[in-house]
Amino acid sequence: MWPIAAILALPLIEIALFVTIGGAIGLLATMLVILGTAALGIFLLRRQGVEMQTALRMPQRIDPLKPLADGAVISLAAGLLILPGFLTDTVGALLLIPPLRHALIRRIGRNVRVHATGFQTSTVRRDQPIDAEYYEIDPGPRDSLRPPGDLGRPPGDSGWTRH
Repeated sequence: MWPIAAILALPLIEIALFVTIGGAIGLLATMLVILGTAALGIFLLRRQGVEMQTALRMPQRIDPLKPLADGAVISLAAGLLILPGFLTDTVGALLLIPPLRHALIRRIGRNVRVHATGFQTSTVRRDQPIDAEYYEIDPGPRDSLRPPGDLGRPPGDSGWTRH
């Protein structure tokens, strides 16, 4: 029931804040604040995506859950900054403050269980012979990649195009 009430109340709160703050600072300043925070949110979201791609390419020697949770909260903050409204901008800006972000991660982390999985290495020893049967295939000329029934076609005709 709480999530539904919050979803219904959010637009009403945002409209009330737009009217109140917009009346105090003016239309142009209100638009500049909203557009500025949206630009900041887009910048943060793009930067977070680049950082996550870089982190995924590098070998991890530390627990990957902390940077992953930190990145998820920063992405949430960026999404809130992109949404137009003073309440969402305020919550998004608060999530960018590291002590508040880490406190939120610790609070949510108490209710999360993580099950680790691992990879098993092969138990085959290198000095143990592998029993296998093999036969060699003569590749022949380059055009022999065609199926056996297509031998009547010219060498440049693959059968995939019709001219």
